[in-house]
Amino acid sequence: MVCEPCVTRFAQPVRRCITCALSLKAGISSDIKRCGTCIVNPTPLNECLVAVSYEYPWSECIASYKFGNNPAWAKTFALLLKSTPTIEQAIDNADLITPVPLSTARLRHRGYNQALEICKHLNRKKTDANLLLRTKDTLPQSSLSKSERLKNVTAAFAVEPLRAKELENKRILLVDDVMTSGATLFAAAAALRQAGGAHITAVVFARTEAE
Repeated sequence: MVCEPCVTRFAQPVRRCITCALSLKAGISSDIKRCGTCIVNPTPLNECLVAVSYEYPWSECIASYKFGNNPAWAKTFALLLKSTPTIEQAIDNADLITPVPLSTARLRHRGYNQALEICKHLNRKKTDANLLLRTKDTLPQSSLSKSERLKNVTAAFAVEPLRAKELENKRILLVDDVMTSGATLFAAAAALRQAGGAHITAVVFARTEAE
């Protein structure tokens, strides 16, 4: 768990672009909802909602969660997500909640999908871990440049073919723990959109403040 003083100090809401979740500069009119990049090149997401920025202390918490064999952090992350404005409503409105899937090799190595563990604490009944498939192994995104990340996850996701009809006109919540360039989330969202998803909201615990 995280103490209340840390939540108060390090988890204050930040005004962000509604489709890529990068923070918007102070002083920008409240009428502006998207950053310039998303206006020129719209993402496959209808919304992208984030709890915290990827910085101290959350970066250390996430490292413990993903690489320290400590899946219990999922409950805390989900609680902070639910405390973030508009995320609780997005969960309630969603027909399905699905995690960004890991490759078979990475799942075997880690022992759990960190995005799935967060999903379970958001709403276990709506969570479906078998809807979105990882169709190829990819290099860790953290080791790549932005252009390399986009190429790395191209065609990396697909919807389970026998279940594609289930997505028609559905509102889908796509969950991950960290968002950097957005390449992974956008590729996963594009697969859901291609299969007929009507409204796709990404929910991410932490967002880096630079691409």
